[in-house]
Amino acid sequence: MSHFSAVTAATQSPAGAVIGPARFTVITPLCVRLEYCPSYGFVDAPTLFATERATRDESARVTQMAEELVIETSHLRLVYRSDGLPFHAGNLEVTFRHGSEHRTWLPGTDATGNLGGPLATLDNVATAVPLPPGLLARDGWHLIDDSGSSILINGWATQRPGGSPPGAQMGGESLIAHPDIDWYLFAYGVDFRAALRSLSAISGAAALPRRAIFGSWYCRWHPYTSAEFRGVVQEYRDHGYPLDVLVMDMDWHSQDATTGYGVWNTLGWTGYTWNRDLLPDAEQLVSELKADGLSVVLNDHPADGIRENEERYAKFMAMLPPGTPENSPFQAGNRSYMEAFLETAHHEIEAQGVDFWWLDWQQDWLYPFVLGVPGLRHLPWLNHLYFGDSARADRRGQAFSRWGGWGGQRYPIQFSGDTDSNWDVLDFLVPFSTASGNAGCFYWAHDIGGFRKDGGPENFTRWIQFGALSASLRVHSAIGGTDRRPWLAGDPFATANREAYRLRSSLLPYIYSSARQSFEETVPLLRAMYIDHPEVEDAYQVPGQYLLGDHLLAAPITRPGEGPDYLATKVVWFPAGTWHHFLTGAEIFRGPGFHTITATLREIPLYVRAGVPIALQPFTERPASDPLTTLVIRCVASGSGETVLYEDDGETQGYLKGAFAKTTLRFAENGPEKHLHVSATAGTYRSQPTKRAYQFELWGVEGFAATINGHDVPVETSSLTGFSVIHVFPLPLTQSIDLRFKKTT
Repeated sequence: MSHFSAVTAATQSPAGAVIGPARFTVITPLCVRLEYCPSYGFVDAPTLFATERATRDESARVTQMAEELVIETSHLRLVYRSDGLPFHAGNLEVTFRHGSEHRTWLPGTDATGNLGGPLATLDNVATAVPLPPGLLARDGWHLIDDSGSSILINGWATQRPGGSPPGAQMGGESLIAHPDIDWYLFAYGVDFRAALRSLSAISGAAALPRRAIFGSWYCRWHPYTSAEFRGVVQEYRDHGYPLDVLVMDMDWHSQDATTGYGVWNTLGWTGYTWNRDLLPDAEQLVSELKADGLSVVLNDHPADGIRENEERYAKFMAMLPPGTPENSPFQAGNRSYMEAFLETAHHEIEAQGVDFWWLDWQQDWLYPFVLGVPGLRHLPWLNHLYFGDSARADRRGQAFSRWGGWGGQRYPIQFSGDTDSNWDVLDFLVPFSTASGNAGCFYWAHDIGGFRKDGGPENFTRWIQFGALSASLRVHSAIGGTDRRPWLAGDPFATANREAYRLRSSLLPYIYSSARQSFEETVPLLRAMYIDHPEVEDAYQVPGQYLLGDHLLAAPITRPGEGPDYLATKVVWFPAGTWHHFLTGAEIFRGPGFHTITATLREIPLYVRAGVPIALQPFTERPASDPLTTLVIRCVASGSGETVLYEDDGETQGYLKGAFAKTTLRFAENGPEKHLHVSATAGTYRSQPTKRAYQFELWGVEGFAATINGHDVPVETSSLTGFSVIHVFPLPLTQSIDLRFKKTT
């Protein structure tokens, strides 16, 4: 039953309603598709934004009376009075709940409180820049205009009947504006989580990336030889840093431009033939890296396609229709061309062990639109193609590219572009990352340390600490610039950097479990404070902090410190409850309220809710791929809380078919007793271990005796952290664990 006043003569229609040239489709109780199509008819084919055409809110109440239509859901009331004109403030209004009040949206209404969204790229950014709108706004609504966008017919993009979106251009000439309207109104009030769920209802879930992307990456634009790549990997091991992903930038491929006639080929950007001068044993090198547990990624600038200087050119041309011109331009809109391109440029190299591609599409300023599909931009279309192509043979799709716009949550992970290295950029990246989540962009692989210039070793350390608490820890820099290998700065910075990397390594189980939550619930991994606290004004005033998953609060240092310890201060807002410093347990902050925190160079402002068990792992050299044979559980032993450890094979699409496991971790107090319960693991997946050891780390159980499943166990005190520690030998995953504490002193 609707929360709004009832109307008479109601007729139920799960598909919405048509009245003249207008069609209204209720996607969710707070999202309605609004079409006005007098010229070319309604469009049921999917677009790159709206992929989920079957989703409907069947509980919506639809009433049609002559020239008037009323739609009611639990969140909104829409009234439309047909007058023969496109939607305007006189014929359409939507009333919706906003906290304890009702608000009204009319066509043409300007939003004033949008909370921002992602930019396609941060190329050349040297300081904070304005952000475009995201889905979430303090106004309580947002309108996404999908008018004129390309449609997908049999999985391929084609121009929508009637033309392209208003303002689309090709070759400097404006295209005919599409006369029809295709809008999606999200009227969510203060329910930001429901708004994001509605985004996925029409545009698809935020895909769960392969587990490797959440680990440690090394990336640098530099002409590395095979020996140098092997040396980098060995240095990570020698210096005690984890490594999961090795990226080879442009110099991996031949840059022989003598017979290539395209602009980018001339620059040496395009190429699909191994550079034998640098990598004479490329196939063997990739095989060794794979055997060492690393994922291998290659940079790709495809703007010139495959030309006659490439080894695979003859095979490529043989796959194209007879009569295809030699050295033809890159034709991303031509299905035959792209099938031949992906087979020869990608598949054969992937068969040698390359895991996925870094689509480094920088050509929007010169080559923005796809040939043959007016109005379709290369970046979102190539993101769609590359991600889909990477999901062959049951492998989990994986992209690495700039943000392509609405619907891009289906193609993680995003590359934010070539920024400068300075404090202003670092300070901007934190609110930029959280605001990006407002549009479904949950995973950034920033250039940790900055792409250009050198911000100094303190700046680099603080940048690494932010990377350790974000979606991906990927260092990168420009050719001829500062090498971002994290031990090169020397102490005290190398020690602080190593500790941040090791923190990241330990957090992988919690972060990956939180990424599963992002997939299931469409909630950002790095979550602006207002998403969970939309009616608390203070939550909007702290752009420099965020929730990492449900239970960790991160407040990265983004400004220089003072003195020999580089002591920095920051004001942090803590939501209701008791929060402890994650690394020590000893610093306690009670919310809601603001507190001033301090952090030396080696201290990372990271806080945990009291009573919540956090799943961790011991340090390993390959934290994203090594099996979880020892589960570390850290908990502040006061209050109560629950988390779920999520596991799967990290590589395949099995997670979409039920091939995963979940283990519930629960803490509670009962008078003088404290109880931590680890459930039996439910579910199975490929390569799942059958047993695991446990290490419990607790703060606040001094003077307590401990038992596990009724048996007394010794309690140690860590000299490094001060936590009470209990070790448990390997047990079958099918066995639950009851850890109980009773006061003895």
